[in-house]
Amino acid sequence: MTTRLLACLTLLLCAALRAEDEKGKWLPLSDGIVAKLAKDNLKIGYPGLTAGVAADRVSGDVYVVVCDQGLWKSSDKGANFERVDGKAISGRCETGFALDFDPNGQRLMCFMIYGSPARTLDGGKTWTKSKLQHLDFGATDWSDPEAKTMLAIKHESGGELVLTSDGAQSWTSLGKGFKAVGVFDATTFVASKGKGILRSTDAGKTWTDASPSQPAGLSMRVFKGAGYWTTDKGVLVSKDKGATWSVLGSAVNAYYGPYFGEDEKHLVVVGKDGIQETKDAGATWKVVAPLPDGFKVGFTGPNFAWDPKADVFYASTMGKPAFKFQR
Repeated sequence: MTTRLLACLTLLLCAALRAEDEKGKWLPLSDGIVAKLAKDNLKIGYPGLTAGVAADRVSGDVYVVVCDQGLWKSSDKGANFERVDGKAISGRCETGFALDFDPNGQRLMCFMIYGSPARTLDGGKTWTKSKLQHLDFGATDWSDPEAKTMLAIKHESGGELVLTSDGAQSWTSLGKGFKAVGVFDATTFVASKGKGILRSTDAGKTWTDASPSQPAGLSMRVFKGAGYWTTDKGVLVSKDKGATWSVLGSAVNAYYGPYFGEDEKHLVVVGKDGIQETKDAGATWKVVAPLPDGFKVGFTGPNFAWDPKADVFYASTMGKPAFKFQR
Protein backbone atom coordinates (compact mmCIF):
# COMPACT_ATOMS: atom_id res chain seq x y z
CA MET A 1 0.00 0.00 0.00
CA THR A 2 1.47 3.35 -1.03
CA THR A 3 2.00 6.13 1.47
CA ARG A 4 -0.46 8.35 -0.42
CA LEU A 5 -3.19 5.69 -0.41
CA LEU A 6 -2.64 5.04 3.29
CA ALA A 7 -2.96 8.76 4.01
CA CYS A 8 -6.21 8.97 2.02
CA LEU A 9 -7.66 5.98 3.83
CA THR A 10 -6.69 7.50 7.17
CA LEU A 11 -8.40 10.77 6.29
CA LEU A 12 -11.55 8.94 5.21
CA LEU A 13 -11.59 6.91 8.41
CA CYS A 14 -11.12 10.02 10.53
CA ALA A 15 -13.94 11.78 8.69
CA ALA A 16 -16.25 8.82 9.18
CA LEU A 17 -15.41 8.61 12.88
CA ARG A 18 -15.94 12.35 13.26
CA ALA A 19 -19.33 12.17 11.51
CA GLU A 20 -20.35 9.26 13.73
CA ASP A 21 -19.22 11.15 16.85
CA GLU A 22 -21.33 14.17 15.83
CA LYS A 23 -24.56 12.18 15.70
CA GLY A 24 -27.06 12.68 18.50
CA LYS A 25 -25.68 16.08 19.53
CA TRP A 26 -26.73 19.68 18.92
CA LEU A 27 -23.79 21.28 17.09
CA PRO A 28 -23.28 24.92 16.01
CA LEU A 29 -24.33 25.52 12.42
CA SER A 30 -23.78 29.22 11.78
CA ASP A 31 -20.17 29.84 12.82
CA GLY A 32 -19.06 30.12 9.20
CA ILE A 33 -21.65 32.80 8.47
CA VAL A 34 -20.59 34.82 11.49
CA ALA A 35 -16.92 34.55 10.51
CA LYS A 36 -17.67 35.72 6.95
CA LEU A 37 -19.64 38.73 8.22
CA ALA A 38 -16.80 39.64 10.59
CA LYS A 39 -14.29 39.36 7.73
CA ASP A 40 -16.43 41.70 5.65
CA ASN A 41 -16.84 44.12 8.60
CA LEU A 42 -20.61 43.66 8.61
CA LYS A 43 -22.34 44.09 11.96
CA ILE A 44 -24.94 41.60 13.18
CA GLY A 45 -27.98 43.33 14.64
CA TYR A 46 -29.68 43.05 18.03
CA PRO A 47 -29.78 40.70 19.93
CA GLY A 48 -26.93 39.07 18.04
CA LEU A 49 -26.20 35.97 15.98
CA THR A 50 -29.21 34.15 14.47
CA ALA A 51 -32.99 34.43 14.75
CA GLY A 52 -34.73 32.03 12.41
CA VAL A 53 -34.27 28.72 10.61
CA ALA A 54 -36.28 26.82 8.00
CA ALA A 55 -35.75 23.77 5.81
CA ASP A 56 -37.04 22.78 2.39
CA ARG A 57 -38.74 19.43 2.91
CA VAL A 58 -38.15 18.42 -0.72
CA SER A 59 -34.57 19.53 -1.44
CA GLY A 60 -33.17 19.50 2.10
CA ASP A 61 -31.85 23.06 1.73
CA VAL A 62 -31.62 24.88 5.07
CA TYR A 63 -32.10 28.63 5.52
CA VAL A 64 -30.81 30.68 8.47
CA VAL A 65 -31.76 34.26 9.41
CA VAL A 66 -28.93 36.39 10.79
CA CYS A 67 -30.12 39.42 12.73
CA ASP A 68 -30.15 42.40 10.31
CA GLN A 69 -27.98 40.45 7.87
CA GLY A 70 -30.62 38.62 5.87
CA LEU A 71 -31.28 35.02 4.89
CA TRP A 72 -28.51 32.48 4.24
CA LYS A 73 -28.93 29.18 2.40
CA SER A 74 -27.03 25.90 2.53
CA SER A 75 -27.51 22.95 0.17
CA ASP A 76 -25.06 20.69 2.01
CA LYS A 77 -26.63 20.39 5.48
CA GLY A 78 -24.95 23.55 6.74
CA ALA A 79 -21.36 22.93 5.65
CA ASN A 80 -21.45 26.04 3.44
CA PHE A 81 -23.81 29.01 3.36
CA GLU A 82 -24.42 31.92 1.02
CA ARG A 83 -26.71 34.90 1.40
CA VAL A 84 -29.65 34.51 -0.99
CA ASP A 85 -32.20 37.22 -0.18
CA GLY A 86 -30.64 39.96 -2.28
CA LYS A 87 -30.98 42.23 0.78
CA ALA A 88 -34.76 41.98 0.52
CA ILE A 89 -34.94 40.68 4.11
CA SER A 90 -33.89 42.53 7.23
CA GLY A 91 -34.65 42.43 10.93
CA ARG A 92 -35.21 39.13 12.73
CA CYS A 93 -37.72 36.41 13.56
CA GLU A 94 -39.12 36.65 17.08
CA THR A 95 -41.52 33.68 16.94
CA GLY A 96 -41.23 30.06 15.83
CA PHE A 97 -43.85 30.62 13.13
CA ALA A 98 -42.22 33.59 11.40
CA LEU A 99 -40.86 31.46 8.54
CA ASP A 100 -43.62 29.76 6.53
CA PHE A 101 -42.23 27.17 4.10
CA ASP A 102 -44.39 25.49 1.46
CA PRO A 103 -44.30 21.73 2.24
CA ASN A 104 -43.96 21.13 -1.50
CA GLY A 105 -40.65 22.98 -1.55
CA GLN A 106 -39.05 26.11 -3.04
CA ARG A 107 -41.53 28.70 -1.71
CA LEU A 108 -40.94 30.59 1.53
CA MET A 109 -42.51 33.62 3.21
CA CYS A 110 -40.46 35.39 5.88
CA PHE A 111 -42.52 37.41 8.39
CA MET A 112 -39.92 39.72 9.97
CA ILE A 113 -39.96 42.24 12.79
CA TYR A 114 -37.86 45.43 12.88
CA GLY A 115 -37.19 44.89 9.20
CA SER A 116 -38.53 43.86 5.83
CA PRO A 117 -40.62 40.70 5.26
CA ALA A 118 -40.28 39.10 1.83
CA ARG A 119 -41.34 36.06 -0.18
CA THR A 120 -39.58 33.76 -2.66
CA LEU A 121 -41.28 31.35 -5.03
CA ASP A 122 -38.08 29.85 -6.47
CA GLY A 123 -35.82 28.78 -3.62
CA GLY A 124 -34.31 32.21 -3.02
CA LYS A 125 -33.44 33.21 -6.59
CA THR A 126 -35.93 36.09 -6.65
CA TRP A 127 -37.84 37.93 -3.92
CA THR A 128 -40.91 40.10 -3.47
CA LYS A 129 -40.71 42.52 -0.54
CA SER A 130 -43.75 43.19 1.60
CA LYS A 131 -45.05 46.75 1.68
CA LEU A 132 -45.93 46.21 5.36
CA GLN A 133 -43.22 45.56 7.94
CA HIS A 134 -43.06 44.47 11.59
CA LEU A 135 -44.91 41.13 11.40
CA ASP A 136 -44.68 38.53 14.18
CA PHE A 137 -45.85 35.49 12.23
CA GLY A 138 -48.30 34.46 9.54
CA ALA A 139 -49.74 31.88 7.16
CA THR A 140 -49.66 31.65 3.37
CA ASP A 141 -52.04 30.21 0.81
CA TRP A 142 -49.74 27.60 -0.72
CA SER A 143 -52.64 26.19 -2.78
CA ASP A 144 -52.17 29.22 -5.05
CA PRO A 145 -49.17 28.92 -7.44
CA GLU A 146 -48.50 32.63 -6.91
CA ALA A 147 -49.11 32.51 -3.13
CA LYS A 148 -50.86 35.88 -3.17
CA THR A 149 -52.96 35.47 -0.01
CA MET A 150 -51.41 35.76 3.44
CA LEU A 151 -52.56 36.45 6.97
CA ALA A 152 -50.21 37.93 9.56
CA ILE A 153 -50.18 39.34 13.08
CA LYS A 154 -48.54 42.73 13.45
CA HIS A 155 -45.89 43.07 16.13
CA GLU A 156 -46.91 44.81 19.38
CA SER A 157 -50.32 45.68 17.94
CA GLY A 158 -52.76 44.06 20.35
CA GLY A 159 -53.07 41.05 18.05
CA GLU A 160 -54.03 42.96 14.91
CA LEU A 161 -54.71 40.52 12.07
CA VAL A 162 -53.83 41.77 8.59
CA LEU A 163 -54.60 40.31 5.18
CA THR A 164 -52.97 40.62 1.78
CA SER A 165 -54.47 39.20 -1.40
CA ASP A 166 -51.86 40.58 -3.82
CA GLY A 167 -48.60 39.05 -2.65
CA ALA A 168 -47.88 41.48 0.21
CA GLN A 169 -48.22 44.64 -1.87
CA SER A 170 -51.22 45.92 0.09
CA TRP A 171 -52.66 44.91 3.46
CA THR A 172 -56.06 45.24 5.16
CA SER A 173 -56.77 45.06 8.89
CA LEU A 174 -59.25 42.38 10.01
CA GLY A 175 -59.35 43.55 13.63
CA LYS A 176 -57.48 43.02 16.89
CA GLY A 177 -57.34 40.39 19.61
CA PHE A 178 -56.12 37.52 17.42
CA LYS A 179 -53.57 35.03 18.74
CA ALA A 180 -53.23 32.41 15.98
CA VAL A 181 -53.99 32.16 12.25
CA GLY A 182 -54.32 29.77 9.33
CA VAL A 183 -55.07 29.88 5.59
CA PHE A 184 -56.68 27.12 3.50
CA ASP A 185 -57.28 29.15 0.35
CA ALA A 186 -57.92 32.72 -0.81
CA THR A 187 -61.20 33.01 1.12
CA THR A 188 -61.12 30.25 3.75
CA PHE A 189 -59.30 31.23 6.93
CA VAL A 190 -59.09 29.99 10.50
CA ALA A 191 -57.96 31.89 13.56
CA SER A 192 -58.07 31.98 17.33
CA LYS A 193 -58.60 34.72 19.86
CA GLY A 194 -57.63 32.44 22.73
CA LYS A 195 -60.96 30.60 23.09
CA GLY A 196 -61.22 27.91 20.43
CA ILE A 197 -61.01 28.10 16.66
CA LEU A 198 -62.86 30.59 14.45
CA ARG A 199 -63.51 30.09 10.73
CA SER A 200 -64.22 32.47 7.87
CA THR A 201 -65.27 31.60 4.33
CA ASP A 202 -65.47 35.18 3.08
CA ALA A 203 -61.85 36.30 3.45
CA GLY A 204 -62.18 37.42 7.06
CA LYS A 205 -65.29 39.58 6.78
CA THR A 206 -67.26 37.33 9.14
CA TRP A 207 -66.23 34.55 11.53
CA THR A 208 -68.07 31.56 13.04
CA ASP A 209 -67.11 29.15 15.83
CA ALA A 210 -65.54 25.98 14.40
CA SER A 211 -64.13 24.20 17.46
CA PRO A 212 -63.72 24.71 21.22
CA SER A 213 -60.19 23.25 21.01
CA GLN A 214 -57.48 25.81 21.64
CA PRO A 215 -54.36 25.78 19.43
CA ALA A 216 -50.97 26.23 21.02
CA GLY A 217 -49.14 26.83 17.76
CA LEU A 218 -49.38 30.35 16.38
CA SER A 219 -50.00 29.22 12.80
CA MET A 220 -51.84 26.29 11.26
CA ARG A 221 -49.97 24.32 8.62
CA VAL A 222 -51.54 22.69 5.53
CA PHE A 223 -50.28 19.45 3.98
CA LYS A 224 -52.00 17.64 1.10
CA GLY A 225 -55.13 19.72 1.65
CA ALA A 226 -55.52 18.96 5.38
CA GLY A 227 -54.95 21.51 8.13
CA TYR A 228 -52.75 20.66 11.13
CA TRP A 229 -52.57 22.67 14.34
CA THR A 230 -50.46 21.91 17.39
CA THR A 231 -51.91 21.88 20.92
CA ASP A 232 -50.67 20.76 24.33
CA LYS A 233 -53.04 17.77 24.08
CA GLY A 234 -52.23 16.62 20.57
CA VAL A 235 -52.21 17.68 16.93
CA LEU A 236 -55.56 18.89 15.60
CA VAL A 237 -56.42 17.95 12.03
CA SER A 238 -59.14 19.17 9.68
CA LYS A 239 -59.87 17.58 6.31
CA ASP A 240 -62.76 19.90 5.39
CA LYS A 241 -60.98 23.27 5.36
CA GLY A 242 -61.52 23.98 9.05
CA ALA A 243 -65.22 23.20 9.34
CA THR A 244 -64.55 20.33 11.78
CA TRP A 245 -61.50 19.31 13.81
CA SER A 246 -60.29 16.14 15.54
CA VAL A 247 -57.15 15.03 17.37
CA LEU A 248 -54.71 13.14 15.19
CA GLY A 249 -54.03 9.87 16.97
CA SER A 250 -52.89 9.98 20.58
CA ALA A 251 -52.00 12.93 22.79
CA VAL A 252 -48.68 14.73 22.45
CA ASN A 253 -47.55 18.01 23.98
CA ALA A 254 -46.86 20.04 20.84
CA TYR A 255 -46.16 23.71 20.19
CA TYR A 256 -43.92 24.14 17.10
CA GLY A 257 -44.74 22.40 13.83
CA PRO A 258 -45.87 20.07 12.63
CA TYR A 259 -43.07 19.37 10.17
CA PHE A 260 -43.89 16.76 7.54
CA GLY A 261 -41.94 13.72 6.41
CA GLU A 262 -42.44 11.43 3.43
CA ASP A 263 -46.23 11.34 3.80
CA GLU A 264 -49.09 12.49 6.02
CA LYS A 265 -48.40 9.66 8.50
CA HIS A 266 -44.89 10.91 9.21
CA LEU A 267 -44.80 14.09 11.34
CA VAL A 268 -42.51 15.82 13.80
CA VAL A 269 -43.57 18.31 16.48
CA VAL A 270 -41.66 20.23 19.14
CA GLY A 271 -42.81 20.90 22.69
CA LYS A 272 -41.43 21.17 26.20
CA ASP A 273 -40.54 17.44 26.11
CA GLY A 274 -38.32 17.91 23.06
CA ILE A 275 -38.69 16.87 19.43
CA GLN A 276 -41.24 14.09 18.96
CA GLU A 277 -41.94 11.98 15.90
CA THR A 278 -44.77 9.80 14.67
CA LYS A 279 -44.67 7.44 11.69
CA ASP A 280 -48.21 6.15 12.13
CA ALA A 281 -50.36 9.31 11.94
CA GLY A 282 -50.13 10.03 15.64
CA ALA A 283 -51.01 6.57 16.97
CA THR A 284 -47.63 6.58 18.73
CA TRP A 285 -45.10 9.31 19.43
CA LYS A 286 -41.42 9.04 20.31
CA VAL A 287 -39.00 11.66 21.64
CA VAL A 288 -36.14 11.67 19.11
CA ALA A 289 -34.13 14.72 20.24
CA PRO A 290 -33.98 17.01 23.26
CA LEU A 291 -34.31 20.77 23.07
CA PRO A 292 -30.93 22.48 22.64
CA ASP A 293 -29.46 23.87 25.87
CA GLY A 294 -31.03 27.24 26.73
CA PHE A 295 -33.97 26.84 24.34
CA LYS A 296 -37.49 27.29 25.72
CA VAL A 297 -40.98 26.83 24.33
CA GLY A 298 -43.23 29.87 24.00
CA PHE A 299 -44.47 32.81 21.96
CA THR A 300 -41.10 34.57 21.89
CA GLY A 301 -38.49 31.99 21.18
CA PRO A 302 -36.99 29.36 18.92
CA ASN A 303 -37.46 28.37 15.32
CA PHE A 304 -37.13 24.68 14.46
CA ALA A 305 -36.84 22.87 11.13
CA TRP A 306 -36.47 19.33 9.84
CA ASP A 307 -34.91 17.84 6.74
CA PRO A 308 -36.66 14.43 6.59
CA LYS A 309 -34.48 13.05 3.78
CA ALA A 310 -31.19 13.54 5.63
CA ASP A 311 -32.94 13.22 9.01
CA VAL A 312 -31.41 16.42 10.36
CA PHE A 313 -33.10 18.77 12.83
CA TYR A 314 -32.28 22.48 12.99
CA ALA A 315 -32.86 25.11 15.67
CA SER A 316 -32.31 28.85 16.08
CA THR A 317 -33.31 31.43 18.64
CA MET A 318 -32.52 35.11 19.09
CA GLY A 319 -29.00 35.81 20.32
CA LYS A 320 -27.67 32.28 19.82
CA PRO A 321 -26.00 30.39 16.98
CA ALA A 322 -28.12 28.16 14.81
CA PHE A 323 -27.70 24.46 15.60
CA LYS A 324 -28.17 21.12 13.86
CA PHE A 325 -28.86 17.65 15.23
CA GLN A 326 -28.05 14.58 13.14
CA ARG A 327 -29.66 11.36 14.35
